[in-house]
Amino acid sequence: MELPEPKGYSHVVEATASRLLFISGQLPLLPDRSLVSDDFGAQVRQAFANLGTALATAGAAWNDVVKLGIFVTELDRLDELRAIRDEFVDVASPPASTLVQVVSLAVPGAKVEIEAVAAPE
Repeated sequence: MELPEPKGYSHVVEATASRLLFISGQLPLLPDRSLVSDDFGAQVRQAFANLGTALATAGAAWNDVVKLGIFVTELDRLDELRAIRDEFVDVASPPASTLVQVVSLAVPGAKVEIEAVAAPE
C-alpha cells in the first residue's frame, strides 16, 4: 500500500536528537500583542517569523523542526499558506505537518496559529 504524494510536508520524520523542543502555537502578533494586519498572508508570515524567533531563543533553527501544527480560519487560502511556509522550512526535507481549519483562534481577528516540535542536535 502506498501513501499519496505529500505537498510540502513529510509523512514520517525521524528525530535522532537527544533534545526535543515543543513550541507553543505562535499567533500573528507583534511584540506589543497587536495583530500584524488583517491580511491573511501577512498574518501567516508573522506567525512563522514568531515561530522562528521562538526557535532561535531555544538555540534551534528551521532545519531542526520535525513537526508543524497549523491552524487556520481560511482553508481556501491553502496555496498562499504553502508558498509562505516554503520561505521558512527546508523544502528539500520538510517536516511532518498537520493543517486544521478552525472557527476562531484565541486572539480575535487572528487567522492562523502555528506550533512546532523541533529536535536540535
